[in-house]
Amino acid sequence: MPNEQVNWLLKVIQPERSLASLPGGVNFGQDVHAALLGLPVEVYAAELGRLQREASEAASALLADEAVGSMIDRLPLRRGAKIVVFGDSLTSDPQSWAVILREMLMMRRGAEEISVTISAVAGETTTHGLVRFAEIANAQPDWVLFLFGTNDARTQGPHPTKTLIHREETARNIAELRQRVAGETRASSVWITPPAVNEAQVAAHWGLARFGVRFRNEDLERVAGIIHDGDTPVIDVFAALGTPPPPDLMVDGLHLTLAGQKRMALEVIRGWSKLK
Repeated sequence: MPNEQVNWLLKVIQPERSLASLPGGVNFGQDVHAALLGLPVEVYAAELGRLQREASEAASALLADEAVGSMIDRLPLRRGAKIVVFGDSLTSDPQSWAVILREMLMMRRGAEEISVTISAVAGETTTHGLVRFAEIANAQPDWVLFLFGTNDARTQGPHPTKTLIHREETARNIAELRQRVAGETRASSVWITPPAVNEAQVAAHWGLARFGVRFRNEDLERVAGIIHDGDTPVIDVFAALGTPPPPDLMVDGLHLTLAGQKRMALEVIRGWSKLK
């Protein structure tokens, strides 16, 4: 299998996260994860290690800018704070903005014992988020960062007539998630809007086309608008990254390159650091 395809599979599909809800799922090792992706275990392990190293290097590169380091210092986090990041494949990526954020906190504020738990499963909608909400409630975090809703706006096939989740249902789901955070935890929360996509690139990509995946930016913009309608802080990466985002930020028109994930991390840190 070409290296480009191996890279895409590991960035987009994480069997360990999909299997985690099954009894015994956490006991599966890299041999099982590799087999589910159709890869030799040594190829899987080497590529995963490379992706993880590059994410750590990306965190170091961002922190080389003292202005970014100052933003990390200003994040409203007490000593021992617990953060849960909740989302889909934009967050489950081994090089995701959340991984980069976790690395930056370890490098810059490691003595403060701040923890970042990434709870993200590829392909999930806000409805799936409601199903998995117990992961947040059980963790009792200080902060929850949500990047959800991209797959609500997903369509299937060349001539779709609907999104996976109707916008009214998306609005109800997001309102319910906000209500449950307020009612079942003491956490503060921040919502991050989904970024826009490159529609033509998504439709033409070998991996996404296999599953009939399509997106329209007008549908993603509606999701961003729903997120803005709430009463919790919002970081608008839909606006910040542009429509569509620059080509160097996109792997397949939907998922982000390492450069794209670095930009996402920077936007999240910039917006979060302004909160009190």
